[in-house]
Amino acid sequence: MIAQQFKKYLFTLVFSLVSTLIFSNTASLEKVAQHEEIEGHSSTSHEGAVESRSEIDAYSKHHLADSHDFHLFSYGTEPRHHVGFSLPVIVWTSKGLRTFLSSKFHHNDDGTHVVDVNGVKLAKYHSKIYELESGVASVVLDAEHHPVAAHKVLDFSITKSVLGMLVASLLMLLGFSSLARGYKKGAIPTGFGRVLEPLVIYVRDEIARPNIGEKKYRKYMGFLLTVFFFIWILNLLGLTPFGFNVTGNIAVTVCLALFTFLITTFTASKDYWKHIFWMPGVPVPMKIVLMPIEILGMFTKPFSLLIRLFANITAGHAVVMGLIAVTYTAREALGVPGSFGVSFLLTLFISLIELLVAFLQAFIFTMLSSLFIGMAVEEHDHH
Repeated sequence: MIAQQFKKYLFTLVFSLVSTLIFSNTASLEKVAQHEEIEGHSSTSHEGAVESRSEIDAYSKHHLADSHDFHLFSYGTEPRHHVGFSLPVIVWTSKGLRTFLSSKFHHNDDGTHVVDVNGVKLAKYHSKIYELESGVASVVLDAEHHPVAAHKVLDFSITKSVLGMLVASLLMLLGFSSLARGYKKGAIPTGFGRVLEPLVIYVRDEIARPNIGEKKYRKYMGFLLTVFFFIWILNLLGLTPFGFNVTGNIAVTVCLALFTFLITTFTASKDYWKHIFWMPGVPVPMKIVLMPIEILGMFTKPFSLLIRLFANITAGHAVVMGLIAVTYTAREALGVPGSFGVSFLLTLFISLIELLVAFLQAFIFTMLSSLFIGMAVEEHDHH
C-alpha cells in the first residue's frame, strides 16, 4: 500500500516536471518565432526578445538570481506584455519604513525607472533597491559601474527566495501535522503520512543513529529532519515553472551550514575540545603544530557544506537553462521545430537527473551534518 502511494506521488511529480519543460520550451519557442516574424527586430534588454548568446547568458543569470517578483514569460511586440505576479517590497529608508508592490518598478532593473513612495525616490538596479538623492532622476554609474548619488536601503522584502522558504515551511507543517494526526488514529498513518513515514524512519535509522549514536541521536532528530525535508522540498520547488532557486542562493546555504556549525560547537563534549586544542597522547611540539589545523577544520566543515549545496544546485539550474537556450542557438542549423525538439529531449533528460540530485543533495547535507555532530558528541576511550 505504501508503495502504491509513493508511486502515485512520484508519477504526479514527474508529470509536473514534464509540464514544466513543455511550458519553458514553448515560451522559448514563442520568442524565437516572434523574432523570425518581425524582421530586423532586436533587443539588448530583458524587456525584449532574447536572441544572441550574450543575451541568453544574461537572461539565464537573471532568472537564476533572486528577484522581487515572479516573471514567467513575455509575449507580444514592443512594448511586451509580461506574465507573472508581484511581491511585497519592504524597505527601510532614510525617512523610515516604506512598503509597496514590486509592480511599481514595471520590471525595470537598470535603475532608469524611479518610484516615489511618500517622498522617497527608489530605483532598482541589478535586483538591488537604491534610494536616490534629491535632484537625481535615475541611477547614475561611475567609471567602475558603481551607483553614485544613491545608496542601498535595508531590504526586508518578500523576494522569490523568501516566498519559496515560506512555501516549503508551510508544506512541511501541513505534511508533518497530517503524519502526527495519523499516529493518533492508529499505529499506521494514512494519506500522505504513508509517504513521509518511510523517509522519517530512513533519516533516523540510516543517518542519525549510525553517525551520532544510539544514546544521543534523538536529541538531534528535530534538526536533521527539518534540514533534510527543507532542502529536499526547496530543491523540488526549483524544478517547477516558478523558477525557485533558493538552495542556489549562497545566503541560504550559509545560514543552513551556520546552524550545523552552532549546534556542533555548543553541544560538543569536553573530549571534542580536548582533541582540538591539546590532543592526548601526542608529543607537545606536534600539539602546537596540529592545534591551528584542527581549529581551521572547525570552519572548513560547514564551509564545505554550504559550497557543495550551492554549487551543485546552481550548476544544475544553469545546465537546464543552457539546454533550453538550444532552441535559440541551434535554430539556424535545425530549424525552429528541430531545435525545440532537441532542447526538450535534452532538458527532460537532465531534469530527470535533477530529481535524483534534489534528494541526493538533501541526503548529503543531512548525512554530513549528523557526521559532524556525531564527531563532536562522541566520547573517546583513551585507555
